[in-house]
Amino acid sequence: MNNEIKPDKGELIIYQSSDGTIQTEVRMEAETLWLTEQQIAAVFERDRTVIGRHIKNIIKTGELDEKSNVQKMHIAHSDKPVAFYKLDMILSVGYRVNSKRGTQFRIWANRILKEHLVQGYTLNHKRLQEKQDQVDKLKNAIALVERTLLQQVENVQEARDVLAVLNTYAKGLEILDDYDHEQLETQGKTGKAAIEIGMPEFLSVVEAMRRDFDSSVFGKPKDTSFESSVRQIYQSFDGSELYPTIEHKAAMLLYLVVKNHSFVDGNKRIAAALFLYFLDKNKLLFNATGQRRISDEGLAALTLLIAISKPEEKDTMVNIVITILNRSYV
Repeated sequence: MNNEIKPDKGELIIYQSSDGTIQTEVRMEAETLWLTEQQIAAVFERDRTVIGRHIKNIIKTGELDEKSNVQKMHIAHSDKPVAFYKLDMILSVGYRVNSKRGTQFRIWANRILKEHLVQGYTLNHKRLQEKQDQVDKLKNAIALVERTLLQQVENVQEARDVLAVLNTYAKGLEILDDYDHEQLETQGKTGKAAIEIGMPEFLSVVEAMRRDFDSSVFGKPKDTSFESSVRQIYQSFDGSELYPTIEHKAAMLLYLVVKNHSFVDGNKRIAAALFLYFLDKNKLLFNATGQRRISDEGLAALTLLIAISKPEEKDTMVNIVITILNRSYV
């Protein structure tokens, strides 16, 4: 056991006697309490030399081990390290001096430690739950990739592209060691309002794409769901936009066009193209260094993930897109 307390570790708790005549700072560290010899003397209202003699006898007789019950710390206005004594030592001294003050301190210390344990359990339980939530999200993404690889991917390069998206997602989830992680992002970082693109403009992009495909049904509307998708990304309620950032709108546009199957053929290609067009129109297609925020390969893999995803995985997919745009990983 390291026999030196680090001053930046632990916390200080104020102890005050029932009549208010005694007050001192008690250090809590390693789930126990620590006092100096001088503080013990003040708390028990005994001369410091008496306290020192009891401490020496406790160690000499082997009642308590010095290494485990005495730690040193550098404190202000002291030329050398000051010895701090663990609660076990403090209570042993308290029994020897047979002080009512000692009984008061023991009762207070037991209450403080109990409260600390309860709070610690609650905090740890919360952290574990947060970790489990992140693990569940990661499992969802892995399940998406597995289904995509089995059902949609046609060659090795596509498989690599899909796995690259998963790798990007995983980087955003720091769920190791102390669980000090960043959560999957749910909102974009841009504060400016999005440029509203109307149906005619979006359809002109689709019409331009049709020239590159020898198909009479490519880009042919199947129903009115595409118009509904466009309206939805600009939707507001009670004066507030449902998708307040450009990144969120872009992610929803990509998701809705892929999943709604608004066209007879080419839904994934059209969704990807409109996604890029929307970003470019809002000056978000390139990052500060001039690089595309998402590569063609990454976008292709992302549309595959969305296509194979289940309806209940919608939020996960939208958040993955937002995270990628925010961090420009792919």
